[in-house]
Amino acid sequence: MNYYHNNISPLDNRYASKITDVINCFSEYALIRNRFLIEIDWIIYLCTNHSKYFMPMSSVTIKKLNQFKNSFDDKSVIKIKKIEEITNHDVKAVEYFIRDYFLKDKVLKKYLHLIHFGLTSEDINSLSYAIMIKEGIDLQIKKINNFKKILNKCSNKWKNISFLSRTHGQPASPSTLGKEFKVFSLRIERELKILKKVVPMAKFSGATGNYHTFNIAINKINWPSTTKRFLRNFKISINPVTTQIEPHDWIAETLDSITRSNNIFIDMCQDCWLYISNDIFILKVEKNEVGSSTMPHKVNPIDFENAEGNFGISNSLNLFMSNKLTKSRLQRDLSDSTVLRNTGLCFGYSQLAVSSVTKGILKITPNILKINEELNMNWEVLSEAIQTVMRYEGITDAYEKLKKLSRGKKITKESYIKFVNELNISKKSKNNLLNLTPTKYIGLAKKL
Repeated sequence: MNYYHNNISPLDNRYASKITDVINCFSEYALIRNRFLIEIDWIIYLCTNHSKYFMPMSSVTIKKLNQFKNSFDDKSVIKIKKIEEITNHDVKAVEYFIRDYFLKDKVLKKYLHLIHFGLTSEDINSLSYAIMIKEGIDLQIKKINNFKKILNKCSNKWKNISFLSRTHGQPASPSTLGKEFKVFSLRIERELKILKKVVPMAKFSGATGNYHTFNIAINKINWPSTTKRFLRNFKISINPVTTQIEPHDWIAETLDSITRSNNIFIDMCQDCWLYISNDIFILKVEKNEVGSSTMPHKVNPIDFENAEGNFGISNSLNLFMSNKLTKSRLQRDLSDSTVLRNTGLCFGYSQLAVSSVTKGILKITPNILKINEELNMNWEVLSEAIQTVMRYEGITDAYEKLKKLSRGKKITKESYIKFVNELNISKKSKNNLLNLTPTKYIGLAKKL
């Protein structure tokens, strides 16, 4: 694949090598090829499944058409684009391309009248985009699943590492690094389950969705049923009741799900950025990388920053397209057409960002010295533990006493022990508190 440095989108130049599978799925080449394949398969389908009403097709002819399908390449696209310059209609250009090929063959010439039979261009486009987006969803799930495996390994590896939590940016009850990253893993997994349940749909029912042309030509065929079976060959469900366009609700569901997963990733990227900034994680030094053009000491969290930015671009596109695509004037207007052409960008920016955050997570290592130092400097986080035990022991003003001791103040190990020793509580509770340290005060984090 050639990547050009003068393309306007960074997905087509700077980042192209990182999302080749997305490019192959959503490119103009892929769209035109899908249209082409659908047109050929529709002819074969009619002649083999309804030979009573259409011209029967021999195995030799079917083989010839399959060879034609398999011969599709860049030259085919160029020819179709040249035809489009004349027709000013992309789907009609594909039809004429097929027509030109049939005219050169004495057998195929007999099937000219069946090219694009009964269809409107939106039938072809609807199915084409459904195929592309279905593949895009599969790529999205695969990409995120690969990341989730890495995240789970990190979570398991770090499950015993206690560290100081922060709520409102202030020291709070400690947790473990493993548990905090498990939160993101489970959130991502829940959203993946939602994305997997999306049912890709297309319409294949003519100009305004009423099977007019099919029914007027041959009313003895159950057209809703036969088009449903045809779409099933592409693993796409049919939307049987539509206007000229499939209303795109399932596409909106897809993009909304991707937005939610993007937001989970953004949340994690921002947390990782802050952990790195606070020296909870050390960034792996890449020998040949440069962190700053003037400050040679810098090692920057660029992967998390890059991911955050690209997730944001994906979200902006998702939001617009989700809102736009589900609305159309009367039986149709063409404003959805130009928008649908950009669907690949939603997936492209998201999957580029997942690649970045995957790279980023593999570069970070817990800074145990800093983590322990921070825990030992914040014994006041145990004030929660003390006052809860005091409550359990029947002391009614426990919270107020701890507030007086700890609010806005630093508690040392020594002042903590002194306070606990002076408490009028049971020996068992006192021993539990005396054996407690900020490192040990993690609740059930390890099990979680």
